[in-house]
Amino acid sequence: MNQQEADQLIAKYLDNTATPEERALVENWYLFESDKRKLSDDDKFDHLAAELWAGTRQRAGLQTQAKVRSIWPRIAVAASVVFILSVGLFVLLKYNGTGLPGDNDQNRVAVIPERLPTLILTDGKEVTLHKSKSEQLINQNFGLVTRLADGVLSYQQGMEHQADNKEIAYNSLLVPSGAHYQIVVLPDGTKVWINAASSLRYPTAFTGSERRIELKGEAYFEVAHNAAKPFRVASNNQTVEVLGTHFNISAYDDDSAVKTTLLEGKVKVTSAANHVTRFLLPGQQAVLGKSTFSVNAVETGEAVAWKSDQFEFQDDNIQHIMRVIARWYDMQVTFDGPIPEDKFGGTINRNSGVAESLSILELTGKVHFHIEGRQIIVSK
Repeated sequence: MNQQEADQLIAKYLDNTATPEERALVENWYLFESDKRKLSDDDKFDHLAAELWAGTRQRAGLQTQAKVRSIWPRIAVAASVVFILSVGLFVLLKYNGTGLPGDNDQNRVAVIPERLPTLILTDGKEVTLHKSKSEQLINQNFGLVTRLADGVLSYQQGMEHQADNKEIAYNSLLVPSGAHYQIVVLPDGTKVWINAASSLRYPTAFTGSERRIELKGEAYFEVAHNAAKPFRVASNNQTVEVLGTHFNISAYDDDSAVKTTLLEGKVKVTSAANHVTRFLLPGQQAVLGKSTFSVNAVETGEAVAWKSDQFEFQDDNIQHIMRVIARWYDMQVTFDGPIPEDKFGGTINRNSGVAESLSILELTGKVHFHIEGRQIIVSK
């Protein structure tokens, strides 16, 4: 494609007469390359920049706070294959570069076996939870039965033998990095969705004056109401107490703070370090850091987007975004050079695959990715 043809294509784009394929080509020229060629008409270029940035963000639900740079890409990708992601953003599947995975062997993501959740029983026995099995019964101590059906781990407290025993029997559910979230129904009817790279430890029967469980990582809770027996979640230097409510806890060890987000009801969050307490109302989030403890009003959709297999970011830095991506795809992340300081926002279907998810982030023009096996290398 020569310069004249490129100018004609841009003109069609600006007056809204370009076909979807032509619009996709223009958008990808602009967003994937940088500082290679300038238009002779600066006003036309500025107009194109505004149109591209506004249109692409609107269709993709993707945004960055940084301003668009005045750049003109090389016209070197006309033969590339274009496809449409589920978010409605046009992305190149193959292009002449060294960035995201295409046909280049060194950029291919290593294939690993499917990661499956593991249930650790009271006696230490480990049970791999296969989704293909429609029903799996596990007999445990005290006559309790654990049933796995349709991907849901459900406990039935059929006998009360445990109430007469001093020792409480515990199970642990481990959901590894790269695994789909697991749903567990506890003996009291409380439902818990456990995210990747997370684990939950809980009794096989709730006895005594409280219902206490332990969380590492992230989980969403719909707690069965019982005013006489508070439900408490211990997680990474905090305890959350509820009677019956819907909330999300994100307590990963590699995050700088523990976030508790309330969707329904009321909860009490207590710092284990100094016993400071905060009460949350729906739409609020408690953020507990090493030396800070705050409550903020938030859009709760970001906190629970993972339950719908979505990545949702709101004014987040690239370090946080890459931690989230690494947990889901079971990848390692390294930064090459200065870490981009831009903030990002938007929604991505996380089932699209690591290459497509990173492609969408690259369309902001603020960050670049290179994949080597199970490692993602991030650069500006």
